[in-house]
Amino acid sequence: MNDTKEVCDLCGLVIETPGFTLKTKEGDKAFCCEGCKGIYQLLNEDQILPEPNQD
Repeated sequence: MNDTKEVCDLCGLVIETPGFTLKTKEGDKAFCCEGCKGIYQLLNEDQILPEPNQD
């Protein structure tokens, strides 16, 4: 039985609410909350890939 849970790429807490993600040069990153996502963006802005335009 595989019961592994995804953890936040910033703080390491279990991700209970999906949707806080970023595309980076190192691959997709997932976060437990908007706060962790924002802090990661501030600290690693040179690694973040632009989001595709949704026109």
